[in-house]
Order: sequence, then C-alpha cells, then structure tokens
Amino acid sequence: QVQLVESGGGLVQPGGSLRLSCTASVSYFSSSDLTWYRQSPGKEREMVSGISYDGRTNYPDSVKGRFTISRDNAKTTVYLQIDNLEPDDTAVYYCTLDYRPGWGHRRFYWGQGNQHTVPS
Repeated sequence: QVQLVESGGGLVQPGGSLRLSCTASVSYFSSSDLTWYRQSPGKEREMVSGISYDGRTNYPDSVKGRFTISRDNAKTTVYLQIDNLEPDDTAVYYCTLDYRPGWGHRRFYWGQGNQHTVPS
C-alpha cells in the first residue's frame, strides 16, 4: 500500500508563511504528476497547485503569487510554500500522486490530509 506522508503547517498567523511537505516512497515518483488540494469547511475540495513530472507548474488564479509548488525527486518529496497567509487559507490540505505509464495501469494516491489554520 503506497502512503503519501504529509507534514508541516499547523497554526500560522495571518501574513506568515507555511511550507508543506509530502513524501511518497515509490520508485516512479520522478515520473509522476503531483498536486495539492485543499478543502475548507463548507466548501468543495479545490486544486491549489500542480507540478508535472517534467516540472511544469499550474496554479489557479486565486492563489497565483502566493503559492509555490516544487519537487525534489531525489527525496521523493513535493512541497507547497504558501506566503502571506490569509484566514481563507484555513483548510485541510492534501497531496496527490498521479502516475500514468505508457504501459500498465494508472496509479493515483491521496495523502491523509493535514489541517492548517490561519486565525482571523
């Protein structure tokens, strides 16, 4: 069973920064697309950052300029840096790993999710 282990964050004051990490011990990490999602109370889960296997990044307009996704294939870890935190960033944050080989089966996994709170 593949596990995506998330760490970082917690309670951070408005205006501060947060760095989340997600580690997946799989041999195909470097060939996988990685994405961060979040879910705030009463809202649907939303994608907040993505990075492809070849390093292309993708952000929704709502977080551009404040969120930065990066990856370290040697450590099989993806990071999410959030700057200038706002109370609306309070959510459970999840990472995902999406591996689509040219052959064989797609593999898609979710992290366990971690709550991060920015008090108002």
